[in-house]
Amino acid sequence: MQAIITSAVISIAVEAGQEIMEVYKRDFTVEHKEDDSPLTEADKRAHNVIAKGLHEADPETPVISEEGNTVNYEQRKDWKSFWLVDPLDGTKEFVKKNDEFTVNIAKIEGQYPVMGVIYVPAQDVLYIGSQSFGAYKVTDVSSRLPLSEELLQQHGEKLSASEPEGEVHVVASRSHMSAETEAFINELKETYSGVDVVSAGSSLKFCLIAEGKADFYPRYAPTMEWDTGAGQAIVEAAGGTVARYEDNERFFYNRKDQTNGWFVVKSF
Repeated sequence: MQAIITSAVISIAVEAGQEIMEVYKRDFTVEHKEDDSPLTEADKRAHNVIAKGLHEADPETPVISEEGNTVNYEQRKDWKSFWLVDPLDGTKEFVKKNDEFTVNIAKIEGQYPVMGVIYVPAQDVLYIGSQSFGAYKVTDVSSRLPLSEELLQQHGEKLSASEPEGEVHVVASRSHMSAETEAFINELKETYSGVDVVSAGSSLKFCLIAEGKADFYPRYAPTMEWDTGAGQAIVEAAGGTVARYEDNERFFYNRKDQTNGWFVVKSF
């Protein structure tokens, strides 16, 4: 059953990405939510595809989506599992048309992600991580559907993060380089022979850690649970860690306040 759902989630993410690209390739209007974050037709269309697809594939499991209805804590506090979705992560990148936006779908069990899918529509690249079979990157994924777990392992590149030696690579957001992030980078310079800073948008920062192109991702700015669930699943399946800044404990989910605190992602 789990293998069937994994295949379905991959297909759902790609279908949502195709909806996004239809909007991306033409002129579109940008609305703004109450928190002033951008919202486009693409966000809404991707949400509709994912919500419908997950309900059909796994009707017993509830869905929390950035673009869905708010679910208060009293309703969800005792959930054993749920889907955590950001239909279009990196809407700012989407509006800038720099191709660095993603579809994020994570499965949360208890308070931790056990499976995550990140699809990059403009590149037709998919990242997936699971506690059961590890982490993979698949290129030209839309031409390979449907992808069973066996075919995923045949066509995908196995991802394995590892502890760095010598020079290290730090991935940071294009728009969130804070004084604390700069201080973190300066501390690394005292430990390693060199520090290279790599910029990336959306959840691609997690993917760079998982595939060994970056070693650290410090995030000292607010995010939401749906921004990080899929990325954490992939990083952890590849052997990396996602820890809270304040106590270095593993990042967890379904908190009363779904706004994330600061965190650090490492390749080890």
